Amino acid sequence: MEPIPTIDTTLLQPLPPYLQNSSNWTVLEEHHPPTKWDDATWILTSAFIIFTMQSGFGLLESGSVSQKNEVNIMVKNAIDVLFGGVSYWMFGYGLSFGMDVAGGSNYFVGVGDFFVDASNTTSDEVGNLFAHFFFHASFATTATTIVSGAMAERTKLEIYIIFSFLNTVVYCIPAHWMWGDNGWLKIMGVVDIAGAGSVHMVGGVTGLVATLLLKPRTGRFIDGAEAPPMGSATNAIFGLFMLWWGWLGFNCGSTYGVTNFKWILAARSAVATITASMGGGIAAIFLSYVTKRKKFEVNYIINGVLGALVAISALCALAKPWQGLVIGMVGAVIACVGCMVTEKLGIDDPVGVVPVHALSAVWGLLAVGVFGEEDTLDELNGMKGLMAGGGFALLGVQALACVAIIAWSAVTSFIILYALDVTVGLRVPLHEELLGADIVEHSLNGSYDKTTGKWCDHHGNLLTIIKEGLSVDEYMKTIREVHEGLRRSDDSTASPGKRSAFGFRRSDVSETDVRSMQKTNHSPLGNTSIDRVDDESTPVHVNRDRPKLKCRRVASNGNNRGRRDRSWTEKKPGTNEDSEARRRAGKGLERTSSRDHTIIGHI
Repeated sequence: MEPIPTIDTTLLQPLPPYLQNSSNWTVLEEHHPPTKWDDATWILTSAFIIFTMQSGFGLLESGSVSQKNEVNIMVKNAIDVLFGGVSYWMFGYGLSFGMDVAGGSNYFVGVGDFFVDASNTTSDEVGNLFAHFFFHASFATTATTIVSGAMAERTKLEIYIIFSFLNTVVYCIPAHWMWGDNGWLKIMGVVDIAGAGSVHMVGGVTGLVATLLLKPRTGRFIDGAEAPPMGSATNAIFGLFMLWWGWLGFNCGSTYGVTNFKWILAARSAVATITASMGGGIAAIFLSYVTKRKKFEVNYIINGVLGALVAISALCALAKPWQGLVIGMVGAVIACVGCMVTEKLGIDDPVGVVPVHALSAVWGLLAVGVFGEEDTLDELNGMKGLMAGGGFALLGVQALACVAIIAWSAVTSFIILYALDVTVGLRVPLHEELLGADIVEHSLNGSYDKTTGKWCDHHGNLLTIIKEGLSVDEYMKTIREVHEGLRRSDDSTASPGKRSAFGFRRSDVSETDVRSMQKTNHSPLGNTSIDRVDDESTPVHVNRDRPKLKCRRVASNGNNRGRRDRSWTEKKPGTNEDSEARRRAGKGLERTSSRDHTIIGHI
């Protein structure tokens, strides 16, 4: 008879309580379920969801800035993935998680796995390495994307590309401290499950340094000036929803799997994340209602939800639902109040990066020291927090992590940004800032030649020549004259509405205003239109005493619904109104003008 194999009972699941003190049981089969590919699948799926947050950041930021820069900010979010991603593959992952001790890996910085690859394609470790790299690449690009909001509307695109590549250095070292196997903060017992400190605090502090070096946008804090209006509140809220969705992948994926007891942590993380966002949104709505004279400010709602999500990221897998609610509410109040404080201090933060990401992250890390409990499932936390009877030990370690990350991020980001500023310059020239990055950098709704200063419409017609070295008032006078001339040259008072990224109509003149102008036959644009540009680069306008227009609706270009989309005809002197209308309708005459130029906004 063959001997009975010895079973290592330490590898088995715990016995039920009624069998723990009994010997009357037999192991029939030792079953080891596949763990590596299950966990890798969970990690990769979460990383895919996290990458959708780039779309959310892009929509939120483009909706928060002025319309003349909305496409440019979307491009910068793409650049974060392109250049920030390749630098993380080259050296960022190795500096964060490299474990080549012989090569110099230590408590402060990792060494190894540069230019991430694996030669043995049959080993399970290959899948684990690639899944781990891909997951943290999404974290690294997110940290840089956060900074783009603070630098919006006044940063050279070429310089931002360089910064996006170099900012990986700012992110990867704190990531090693917090998550590397031999990181000094991890050895001390710091808890930061989903990157409240490693991602959001790093991004928020770097954004603060960037906006201080860049200085405020032109005219932002002059006497009596109000904050520029949002370019598209609809896009900003849509971006919030995408970030909300992505944050669930952010926090739940940080359990690094679902095998053994990790699925419990992932489920707990989902519940804590959603309750925190609920508490943050509710707190922001009440705060807006009280402080804004019974108004529900869109910025308050967005910043409140995002501040709550940042705050819960540190403790998400270990927080109870009520703890998530409290952490989220406090994080939201910090974010909303922080936005008001930064504005009072004259810090121009177009998207609220500093209060939402930096300040809320500080509270999130400290909240671990208050609410944290020992984790017996996956050993994520080995100390008790203040409310669990553990004293101030965990709170002190968390506070030390805050100080270390803030100091590192501030110093290294300042060195990088200051070096770029003194060599090639961070900020765009004044006239390019006033024109807007969409037309200057991307030739949208016209074009601008940086060499000659020629500003042309989208048909290639010269509008004016912008000279360097003029004052803000001189630039704005020229720009307003061109825009006013373009609007007055239209044959209809119903100018085509501007459209956002998803086609939502935006117009400088509301339909109510259009109807009132049609009733009174009065246009607020006057009777001056642009005629040409003279040799002195000054737009020449000609006063035209145009007769009052008698308009009627016609079905042109298949428009049988009677929409107000410029399908009007004019009764010109000496023409028959009915015959002119029939002639245009019969030929399906195209619109007289399709100009859709960028409006400068409030300066």
